Parts: sequence; C-alpha cells; structure tokens
Amino acid sequence: MVTKEIIKQIPKVELHDHLDGGLRLKTIIDLAKEYHIELPTNNPMDLASWFHRGAKQKSLPLYLETFAVTVGVMQTRDALERTAYEAIVDLAAEHVVYTEIRFAPVLHLAGRLNLEEVVSSVLRGLDKGRKKTGTSFGLILCAMRNQDPKISLDIAELAVAFSDRGVVGFDLAGDESGHPPKKHIEAFQYIRNRNFNITIHAGEAFGVESIWQAIQTCGSHRIGHGTRLVEDMSIHGTRIEKMGSLAHFIRDRRIPIEMCLSSNVGTGASKNFDDHPFNLFYRNNFRVFLSTDNRLMSNTSLTKEMELAVQYFNLEFHDLEKITLNAMKSAFIHHDEKISIIYDVIKAKFAEIRREIGIL
Repeated sequence: MVTKEIIKQIPKVELHDHLDGGLRLKTIIDLAKEYHIELPTNNPMDLASWFHRGAKQKSLPLYLETFAVTVGVMQTRDALERTAYEAIVDLAAEHVVYTEIRFAPVLHLAGRLNLEEVVSSVLRGLDKGRKKTGTSFGLILCAMRNQDPKISLDIAELAVAFSDRGVVGFDLAGDESGHPPKKHIEAFQYIRNRNFNITIHAGEAFGVESIWQAIQTCGSHRIGHGTRLVEDMSIHGTRIEKMGSLAHFIRDRRIPIEMCLSSNVGTGASKNFDDHPFNLFYRNNFRVFLSTDNRLMSNTSLTKEMELAVQYFNLEFHDLEKITLNAMKSAFIHHDEKISIIYDVIKAKFAEIRREIGIL
C-alpha cells in the first residue's frame, strides 16, 4: 500500500512546470499591490477559488484567463527573480530533486525589460533557490504558437545563447488549433543545428497530426501532454491491440511524453481521470512520467499527481520509482549529470525508503 506519507517522501523529478502557472497566492497579492495591479479579489481564499474555477468547471477559457494575472505581476527583475526562487523552494519542499521550469520570455516585456534581462532575472531566482535547497534545475524557454515565427527564432537564439547559464531547452506552447508547429520550422532548425533540446506541446487540444509534426517535422525530443496519441491506436481496456506508425515510432525510439493528469482533466483534454491515457501508455511501455503543468491553476503538486496515479491506476511503489527514473532519463541535461542524480540521489533515496517501510 503506497500511502500519502510515502509519496510525500519519495524523490521526484518535474519536467513540465510553467513558471507563470505556479505562483504563490501571497506573492500575487504582494506584487499586485506593489505594482498597482487590480486583482479580481485580494482575499487569498477567494483568489484561490478564482484561479481554480477553470479546472473545476473544465473550462479552458476560464483556465487560460487567469494567466493574464500571473503574467501581469511578473514584469520586473525583482518579480521574476522572486517567483523563480519561490518555485524552486516550493518544489524542494515536496522532495523534487531536479526540475525543468519553463516560461515564455516574450510575455514579460511590459515592464521595459529586454529578453536577456528577463531570462537573467529568472535564472538568478532559480539559482538562488538551488543554493538554498539543493534542488537542481534547468530552464526551458517557450515560444508561442500564435506569434510571428520570427519571434520564435529570436527565442530559439536566446535559448542557445543562455545554454551555458542554465537554459536547457526550447519549447513551443499555446493554442494548437490553427497554429501548427511547422510554421515555426526555422526556429526548430536553428535549435537542431546547434545540438540543443526541443520539447513541444502537442496532442493536447489537437490530434495526431500535431504530434506527428512536432516529432517528424520539428524534431522534438519530448512531447508535452500527447494525450491524443490514443487516436493512433486500437484499444481494448488497458491493452493496445494495434498501433499506427507514429505510436510505434514514439515507443520504439523511447520519445518521452510529459503527462499532466489534473491539467488535462481540468482543461478538457481528458474527460476524467479514469479515461486519462497515462495508464494505457505506462502499461504498454511508453516512456511516460508525471508533471504538474500549472500548479496554481490546477490546484495540484507533483505529490498530488502521484497520489492520483496511485488512486486511479493502482500504481505501486516500484511504479513510482520507474516513472521518476523515466523522467530523469528524459531530462535535458548532460549524461553524467543524469547518472549522478539517478544513482546518488533517486535510487539511493528509494532504497532508503524501502528499508524503512519493509519493501523488498
């Protein structure tokens, strides 16, 4: 029996966490007051309800509406540094040992910072958090699907320029419908030509074609969400009876899928937890792992996501260790760093917990 206390203590790896989707409520209220930004309410409980209402009502428009507030208070060096620092501290509190946090620098220019200043501010906060907690990090820079592809190229160039200072990858986020990743091919080609890392939001609100383009056209090394990959399969229960060439390719090549249970149910990408494809993918040997996406909007944490997986999919202790290792193997850091965290931190801690609770 995997208890909540056990889940809380196990080492975790978080690879899909949006900086602007995980702010503390107190920080939002503080920054809004400092920068004279009007909030829907200044009552913390009521503000929490306002942020959570999109996920509760399974309304994507309401879910997305809240980002205007979090992004709005993140327009200065101090605000960006503070929110990044607090993100690491909050993740460390639930025993996250490595995290990749992502954000779109172009959304943080209203305070007259330039792109380099925005990224530097976030990296300062993340590094400050690492020094306090010991939690290692990488930063992923996002381009937005609905923006001019020339801006995407600028972000790609920015990501590579900061690759020796903590930026580990490039992402394409935003509404999939009507905004195929191939429109941003120049940015992806730039990244690929410089041996850098790509993850793309795909197969969340649009079908298999979005995933296909992300991998085969844009060269994505990981897929964010990927729930619609089920459309390339014939399924009976938790057994896949037949797969199309894309599903085979993703499994055969061990392309990681960043899965976010609460977020997918809250935005309607998945009807409910019982029907979420995580269990199907996991039981059929796809390289999947759990992430939070937006901790604030989805009212979740990586600990909660694991609790949900145990509750709905009957994951056991060894399963939680496997998906944690899946995540660490999929991280955008160098091999030696991965191996060190896997053996010296993750496997060592899981072994310690096994001894404590008497699991052989």
